[in-house]
Amino acid sequence: MLSFFNKKYYWFLLFALSACQADLSEKNIEGSQKIMKVIAKVKSEYAPDKRVAVFSIEAVEKNDQIILKGETDLPEAKKALLSQLDQKAMPVIDSLTLLPDGGIGADSLGVVSISVANIRSEPKHSAELATQATMGMPLKILKKEGEWHLVQTPDKYISWIQGSFQPMNKTSFDAWQKAPKLIYTQVYGFAYNDPAFKKGTASDLVIGDIMELISESRSGYEVKFPDGRMAHVKKGEAEPFQTWLSGTETTEKNLVNTAFKFMGVPYLWGGTSSKGMDCSGFTKTIYFINGKLLPRDASQQVHAGELVDEDKNFDKLAPGDLLFFGKAATDSTRERISHVGMWIGSKEFIHAPGLPAHIQVNSIDPKAENYDEYNLNRYVRSKRIINSTNEIVNLKNEKLF
Repeated sequence: MLSFFNKKYYWFLLFALSACQADLSEKNIEGSQKIMKVIAKVKSEYAPDKRVAVFSIEAVEKNDQIILKGETDLPEAKKALLSQLDQKAMPVIDSLTLLPDGGIGADSLGVVSISVANIRSEPKHSAELATQATMGMPLKILKKEGEWHLVQTPDKYISWIQGSFQPMNKTSFDAWQKAPKLIYTQVYGFAYNDPAFKKGTASDLVIGDIMELISESRSGYEVKFPDGRMAHVKKGEAEPFQTWLSGTETTEKNLVNTAFKFMGVPYLWGGTSSKGMDCSGFTKTIYFINGKLLPRDASQQVHAGELVDEDKNFDKLAPGDLLFFGKAATDSTRERISHVGMWIGSKEFIHAPGLPAHIQVNSIDPKAENYDEYNLNRYVRSKRIINSTNEIVNLKNEKLF
């Protein structure tokens, strides 16, 4: 048994050790808090928009050490973070995952293989529809969870997809890119199982779907889908991709004509196809069909193009200009863009409002039957896209297919 003296010494030692450990813990907590501030600073610089970049990093205390855990798809952001921590003499253990995750293997690329693929905000069917991707759209695969893949589309949008695409390694993907293509140019239609178009459908199709072109006949085209299925498409409903692309002109007339093709198409949150569109999915599709790739959301599109108006001076606008709506910035609040439409002239714009839930034309003229007082009251600014290169990809200059 411990003597009285030994007991006192034992409790003193235990208290001292506990105090020491508490002190170390407090120092580590303070250190991790400082590190989190550095992480936040790097994130704001390299990945301010989580829709187009992965930067999920935290500092965790373990065994009197600070461990960096999480993931990012930005090598330059990871390098900057470690460099800044080193400069500030903040030692950490690097346990970060750099995406694409090595666990996905060689198939780090993919191509959408159905007419319209739904891509969600989380890896589950009950999650919000984040966006859509049409057949032939290339995907960058970042990681896999069960049957779901985290992918990035050509507009850099990052979200989750289950099935609906063909995974490919670099060799297969390059072969797909080099193969001649066919683009479907009707709002909605079908591919068939036989060249006479009588033995049933192989798939439905929407405008913008891309397929590999195998051969051409007097009545149609033989095509291969990205997953290897063969089908036939009627002539007059599609064009060889390069022929179509060389003929695209982003003019006021073409933009307005394209927009009117979708009149009455239902509103769908997250939709970017003729099966259903949200406001920015609508404007994005209009411009894609005319050779330009815009950012995905209205709050991203507002940074594209050149400023035309922000004072409700609608005489400055030309058909094809994008109108943005929401809440302007104040001294205490940030700007919030929540809706977008396209100017068509004669004091009117076409858009995909949530209510009524279909694409329609409205007016800024209080005397008009289709006057839209609600959106006029929340108008923020207009941007011109047609001749701009700001945040816009010209498909003629970029090899997406």
